[in-house]
Amino acid sequence: MVWDCKSMLPEELKVLAEQLGEKPFRAAQLFGWMHEKNVRSYDEMTNLPASFRKKLETKYPLTVLDCVEMQVSKLDGTRKFLFRLEDGNVVESVWMEYHHGNSVCISTQVGCKMGCRFCASTLGGWVRDLKPSEMLEQIYQIQRIMNDRVSNIVLMGTGEPMDNYDAVVRFIRLVSHEKGLNISQRNITVSTCGIVPRIRQFADEGLNVTLALSLHAPNDEKRRELMPIANRYSLEEVLAACRYYFDRTGRRLTFEYSLVGGKNDSEEDARQLAGLLKGLNCHVNLIPVNPIKERNYVQSGQKVIEAFKNKLEKYKINVTIRREMGRDIDGACGQLRKSYMDKKE
Repeated sequence: MVWDCKSMLPEELKVLAEQLGEKPFRAAQLFGWMHEKNVRSYDEMTNLPASFRKKLETKYPLTVLDCVEMQVSKLDGTRKFLFRLEDGNVVESVWMEYHHGNSVCISTQVGCKMGCRFCASTLGGWVRDLKPSEMLEQIYQIQRIMNDRVSNIVLMGTGEPMDNYDAVVRFIRLVSHEKGLNISQRNITVSTCGIVPRIRQFADEGLNVTLALSLHAPNDEKRRELMPIANRYSLEEVLAACRYYFDRTGRRLTFEYSLVGGKNDSEEDARQLAGLLKGLNCHVNLIPVNPIKERNYVQSGQKVIEAFKNKLEKYKINVTIRREMGRDIDGACGQLRKSYMDKKE
């Protein structure tokens, strides 16, 4: 794979500089301009020779995204961004303010091929993978617009990160690089619906990020109804891979569980879920499902959600109910992109 300039690691930029007839130290300068100063053009890289900049512009156009829409929640200040890519496709990202810092949820693909029944991201199907630079740019442009620093990153927007594996791993190495944004890997969460071989491979990368598994059901039968990936990998296989991830990294596991009214939210479901996760060093994140008009799933009632949480706690499972952010805007993954595309059509 030949990556664009902004997707290259420092040692690769050194090779590139030498290929273009430049001294190796120019690579560090180039890396700093792209990832520390986040400039939008080679012209701004004033300490690079004009001839070098010209060659880069000709052979390696700089990847930059443009914000085409921004929604602001009146409830909690959450902002949802829609960014246009160079090929005209659009992706969305979310800015959320918490007491512990600013979190950004980014997309890893244009569309998604996983087909989870309650998710808007998958409605238009999969279009293409994002490059590492296009993931980085979501963060760089949001920091520019908000004039504030991002401290936590969640790869939980549109797309399945493990389905764009190489680009995602490269993105993590770049965004956590000490000469770039230098975001601690401990502050990065990668979400997956459970592609077992990739979880195991990810465990061996030597990274220090949190793995969040989209679980959403306490048994295989219910999971298959909600998530097509469950037809390929059983819960036994998925949880074995999660255990392997914990053994290799020591990082506590997160299990995302979207509560769908009447589908997976009974006290019996909670009891089965507790049995499934017994003995695992984990945290369960209960998510009241975001209703979307294309699906007939409804959110569980507040009393049902509380009862589910209480049942899990009774079985000594660490659990929280995710605070709903941006409920008054297109909050669910894929909603803003979908409404934008519907308007265009």
